[in-house]
Amino acid sequence: MQDHHLEEDQAPILWQPTKDSIHDSLLYQFMVNLSEQEDTLFHDYQQLHHWSVTHSEQFWDRLWDFCGVIGDKGSRVTDCPPGSTEPAKDTLWFPDARLNFAENLLAYAKQAPETAAIVFHCEGQAEQRQQLSWQNLYDQVSQLSQYLRQQGISQGDVVAGYLPNLPQTLIAMLATSAIGAIWTSTSPDFGVDSVVERFGQTCPKLLFAADGYFYNGKSHSCIDKVNAMLTELHSVEKVVLIPFTDMPPPAAEPLTERYQYWDDVLATCQPAAILYEQVEFNHPLYILYSSGTTGKPKCIVHSVGGILLNHLKEHMLHSNVNKGDRLFYFTTCGWMMWNWMASGLAAGATLVLYEGSPFYPDGNVLWDMADQEGVTLFGTSAKYLEALEKKGYQPNQTHRLSGLRTLCSTGSVLAPEQFDYVYRAVKSDLQLASIAGGTDICGCFAIGNPLSPVYRGECQGRALGMDVQVYDDNGKPVIDAQGELVCCNSFPHQPVGFWNDEAGKRYHSAYWEVYANTWHHGDFVQLTRHGGLVFFGRSDAVLNPGGVRIGTAEIYRQVNPMDEITDSIVIGQNWQNDVRVVLFVQLAEGQQLDDTLQARIRQRIKEHCSPRHVPAVILAVTDIPRTKSGKLVELAVRNVVHQQPVKNVGALANPEALEQYKNRPELML
Repeated sequence: MQDHHLEEDQAPILWQPTKDSIHDSLLYQFMVNLSEQEDTLFHDYQQLHHWSVTHSEQFWDRLWDFCGVIGDKGSRVTDCPPGSTEPAKDTLWFPDARLNFAENLLAYAKQAPETAAIVFHCEGQAEQRQQLSWQNLYDQVSQLSQYLRQQGISQGDVVAGYLPNLPQTLIAMLATSAIGAIWTSTSPDFGVDSVVERFGQTCPKLLFAADGYFYNGKSHSCIDKVNAMLTELHSVEKVVLIPFTDMPPPAAEPLTERYQYWDDVLATCQPAAILYEQVEFNHPLYILYSSGTTGKPKCIVHSVGGILLNHLKEHMLHSNVNKGDRLFYFTTCGWMMWNWMASGLAAGATLVLYEGSPFYPDGNVLWDMADQEGVTLFGTSAKYLEALEKKGYQPNQTHRLSGLRTLCSTGSVLAPEQFDYVYRAVKSDLQLASIAGGTDICGCFAIGNPLSPVYRGECQGRALGMDVQVYDDNGKPVIDAQGELVCCNSFPHQPVGFWNDEAGKRYHSAYWEVYANTWHHGDFVQLTRHGGLVFFGRSDAVLNPGGVRIGTAEIYRQVNPMDEITDSIVIGQNWQNDVRVVLFVQLAEGQQLDDTLQARIRQRIKEHCSPRHVPAVILAVTDIPRTKSGKLVELAVRNVVHQQPVKNVGALANPEALEQYKNRPELML
């Protein structure tokens, strides 16, 4: 039901659930069970959230049982090293538990083997829709896990994917986790340098790759890029190639000796009962990569149990994903939302995959698919919704969307105007869940829930089990004021740590140094009196155009080696409810920033990083501000561009350089 009720001093309510939808939700069932178990009557989400953080061990213990996790839970929920001064960081969750991630994601194969587990669509190929039943999925995971064992892959080894969003990508991940190995992936639009910077650190033994991918009406070959990667990735012993675009086969020698084709690999093994490797709760499952702001991307290691338990919470309780629901998220395999989407299998959902541009041949393509497949949860980015509105699309006038209950948006801040657009032009009776978290936790700090109203411009609330607060400049919690997003308690899906960071120094520095025993996330937010969260963007220098996190160092590594460039600095400028990338370059003597040079800069960044890294504006300066220790100060430049005060002028070696970044007319256009 739609309700434009407005309480004093707060955003209007755009939607609120009916009594029937509340009572039918899995979260309500969880509350009823909890009320009986804890002899406490839970009335609303705010009360439940408060209990979940004040009784954290009981909450996660009850969640394990409610979600039906397959495995041995063990006798202890948490363990903290004796004498630890930082229990939030050092707490070990379910230290005695043993389980397997793939076993939990494939459990529904026993209940409904012939129903659809995965449905796949690709741009421009509507007639080639693919569907895999749960039995099909199980059998292929069985065959591929046998092959991986034959290749000597075992518990703790790293397997990588340089892949589009294909069914084979999910199968490869599941087969990897079935044998206790570690999965890591990125998308094929990343350039060679960006991939080597990631996989070169994690040293995968086996690589899955596609021959190419489709985007915006064109096919793009990956063969040359894969061959170039292999000259640098000496750890890779085999490449399993997936023919997707029918590009010519690899021809360069001796690299072809490492190639095998997907169908040939499956043909070597017969489907059988999968031998699931039981691992510890905190055994590594995924390696995800930070944006690479200050150097090479950080390799963030996530655990089997932490990811499984948290994603079950976020799917079943927060998103009300039931068995047989149709879950779709527009994502690539280089974004954590792919990992999030994949876990929907554990809730018994059918995953609807889409590969390609969301605007090819036009902006109806995803809504056509949603209607055809009966999508119940539609996930996308804020930038996509803004683009739909600007192009004049009104899905509710052209599509039925009868099964659609939830629309999730993440990646960048969802502007209040896009809330209005969703309820005006997509569907009025819909839970709009603006969600926010990150690669760092492979999950959400702020998320939706089926019990609470949706306020214009706000995330519905804080995630269960997460003591999320907003700190002011003095490190004190505030409400209805902007500040830093922090989490004050331990949670099972905290990263295991960073790859190759045995002492944990880089991990500690990334999240735990700012506030004692408190996770500091780097988002600038506001907590409202009714428990909602309003996001104002990142509080650090990470670029975020269109909701895609981009590290400045990746751009520097392409621009600075150019003969015409002496130095450079890049920022994100707030622009039209989004962020655009602005690159400042210090030119070598005698050089000019003409159209030809700008085109070369953009082309180089596009080829070696991705199209998303390409700056919208390139400007010339004569000096680049740095600290006395020689570090770039992106935040200072960003503040100047946004006409905000610079707090760290005293730390700059050349503060006068900031003057030429002020009031640039090119940034007002």
